[in-house]
Amino acid sequence: MHQRQGAKSSQPFRFQSVKRWFKYKYLLLTRAKGGPGIVAMGFSIGLSVEMFTLPTAGLAFFLIFPLVYLFRGSMAAALIGFVFGKVIYLPLTYIHIKVGGMVLPRGTGRHLLAFLPDWMDMFIKSNLKLFVGGVIDGLLLGLLFYFPIRWALEYYHTQRKEKRKKRKAQMVVNTEPTP
Repeated sequence: MHQRQGAKSSQPFRFQSVKRWFKYKYLLLTRAKGGPGIVAMGFSIGLSVEMFTLPTAGLAFFLIFPLVYLFRGSMAAALIGFVFGKVIYLPLTYIHIKVGGMVLPRGTGRHLLAFLPDWMDMFIKSNLKLFVGGVIDGLLLGLLFYFPIRWALEYYHTQRKEKRKKRKAQMVVNTEPTP
């Protein structure tokens, strides 16, 4: 048994390469085509959808794909927003239930249960307020995070452009022939 010619030996794992990969992905995200609006839209979509994913048993995740396409957002930013939403979800659960309770009329669960199968009884009773509150809070959080992210990315782009202009002007000054 002989080794094939040209087979690469595996490189040892280095944290430096992971750090470079994350920096590269960050730069791709901040310099995305379409500008800061696309990145901010994607983040807002991911965050909004995460706020009602738990009551839907994770099926709301699949809603990200058509929403990103429809609103022309960034898929990478949507996934980052989805993960960020997972981090803040548990503290907001109480607020989701309270908002859902304020919006839904009293006895909504009983009226729905007459039309649904028996096995959905407990699921609907426990998750209806959480779902409705999560949708409302998700929309509000999406709007709340959209503008600061967009403005921060626009600021980053203007700073980067100014820095490039200064560097280019400096290069022109240095390359001019002296008399």
